[in-house]
Amino acid sequence: MIITLAYAIMMFANILVTALCIRAIMSWFVRDMYSPIGKIYAALIRFTEPLIEPFRRILSRFNTGMFDFSLLFAVIAIEFISNLLVRLLFLIF
Repeated sequence: MIITLAYAIMMFANILVTALCIRAIMSWFVRDMYSPIGKIYAALIRFTEPLIEPFRRILSRFNTGMFDFSLLFAVIAIEFISNLLVRLLFLIF
């Protein structure tokens, strides 16, 4: 039971990180938001934006220039939180 829950937490975190990485790669290539690939990219943005937006708000205070590190910080936070949840799960049970 505990192992299954830990596995589910890690798989969910992996899905989120994969979606963020795909979004980053697609942002380099997708220019037409009305093409079929553009619609997939738009859906991916709607799915991942709630994860990135808080970090973008925090980092906007530091004027990082033309680089947007919010995606990187979102990935780091997802990995940190998922590892913390799994460790706490094994400590509690």
